[in-house]
Amino acid sequence: MHAIPERCARRPLAGGLVVPYVTLIHDGHAAFGVLDADKTINAFRRRLCQICEQPLDERSFLLVRPADMRKGCSPEPALHPECLPYTAEHCPMLNGSRTHYRRSPVLTSHPAGRPCTDPTCPCPPLPPDEGHTARGGSRADRYEAWVIHTRNYRLVLPPNRQDMPSGISLDVPVLRKRVLRTATLSPEAQHLMDLWNALTNGS
Repeated sequence: MHAIPERCARRPLAGGLVVPYVTLIHDGHAAFGVLDADKTINAFRRRLCQICEQPLDERSFLLVRPADMRKGCSPEPALHPECLPYTAEHCPMLNGSRTHYRRSPVLTSHPAGRPCTDPTCPCPPLPPDEGHTARGGSRADRYEAWVIHTRNYRLVLPPNRQDMPSGISLDVPVLRKRVLRTATLSPEAQHLMDLWNALTNGS
């Protein structure tokens, strides 16, 4: 069990867990798994860790899925080497305890999944991003953590939205790759994998 990183000692807690800097907070509640768009952009531009909000050091970790490799960028802010193990242990998408992505809230609901009818609330009125909507309910992806020199940190900026980074470029030298979780298999594929493992373990 990884202790709370020293960098996160002053971060707020929810249910005993550190609330990452980029997590959406609505009505005082942390919506774990939902990114706050403004904080995410701030972390991208200022090279901040998505967990502790502190500037990245010489080396940093990028979270990467197969879809991110195809697009050439990691869509989440980077993490400190000290913050990654704690995050990987407690995030259900990274530790494998969640087998499917959460279904996206309907377009009329709040991005955190809670209805919000307060006209004075500063919460974002936008629905989840297209990628989140497309993944909703599908099987969890393979996640890897890539170590890069922070000096090679480079944002990917869409031609039509220079103010909205798509993520951090993966077209850089990678010092090391670590698998955080494998993809969730279909029941049929899992059955075949179990048969294969039984055969190979028995030989």
